Amino acid sequence: MTDIVVEPWPSGEWRSLLADSVVSFDELLSEVGLCVQDLAGQTEILAATDQFPVRVPRTFISRMRRGDVNDPLLRQVLPTADEVSQIEGFTDDPLGESAARVLPGALQKYQGRMLMVATAACAVHCRYCFRRHFPFARDLWGPQQLDRLMTFLQTHSDISEVILSGGDPLALPDHQLAKMASMLAEVGSVARLRLHTRLPVAIPQRVDRDLVAWMSRVPLKVIVVLHANHPNELDGDVERAASVLRSTGALILNQSVLLAGVNDNAPTLAELSHRLVDIGVLPYYLHLLDHVQGAAGFDVGDDRARELLTQLREMLPGYMVPEMVRESAGAAFKTPFGEEAGPSGW
Repeated sequence: MTDIVVEPWPSGEWRSLLADSVVSFDELLSEVGLCVQDLAGQTEILAATDQFPVRVPRTFISRMRRGDVNDPLLRQVLPTADEVSQIEGFTDDPLGESAARVLPGALQKYQGRMLMVATAACAVHCRYCFRRHFPFARDLWGPQQLDRLMTFLQTHSDISEVILSGGDPLALPDHQLAKMASMLAEVGSVARLRLHTRLPVAIPQRVDRDLVAWMSRVPLKVIVVLHANHPNELDGDVERAASVLRSTGALILNQSVLLAGVNDNAPTLAELSHRLVDIGVLPYYLHLLDHVQGAAGFDVGDDRARELLTQLREMLPGYMVPEMVRESAGAAFKTPFGEEAGPSGW
């Protein structure tokens, strides 16, 4: 790991970077030196952007290769014509989250854990997002919902961990996050707070003084699960953000999604694991694609996924091999995939 200054960014700097995000298809192409003629299915692409708008921070765009329509970072955010095709087996709610809804904005899929859909806002709209069709307007958070959640937790003492998700919970202001964390800490059974976030990767400046202040003082064990899919996402600013997050005492993990045309080869996945460990982040999960309508173009078949897992186990020590999992609606846990490939190395 390189020596870097463990210093958070000035408070609020990330807000202007988020506000300056690219939010149109044409501007995204222009930023990476492409034009619409480089792509097929222009009419369908426009329909896809109507269904799921473009949003990409310039900090993320800066890591893309100009003039390369196959750049792995661009591939994750660029609308394509096949998004509007209706593909059998791909649905609006692939994980059955509607059935897991116990309160407005609160899901309980697994024993001992509660997930809060804390906001609809994200820094980056990934085209494979499994919540791209989620009815966020139905579950907007406010003081009333938070009070109901506290009451629910106080009467369900088996729940020891609360997960903030979204959208992206770090899109919320720090005073709101601090209030949530403080209220959760008052529930005796809750011991851990988990944040699932892409913001420190997309806009590393989100790891600012205000974030560090409340994370450092909350009397819960904080786990931050980052989301990076390709080693090119991890530049020096992301390394700094990871270092600052670790300085709060939080456990920092990463989860990725196996994506066709992005990271569906063993050398890329191995490099991602090496890079994550180098910056102090533990590779945690490698998810098989959730079959959400509009994302079929990212699907990697089971046979290919199994090959990749075997290759990773041959190439990496066991602690660098993320657990490849499939999440299924109604299942009691994420299903480990490819166990027949043999044990990890040591």
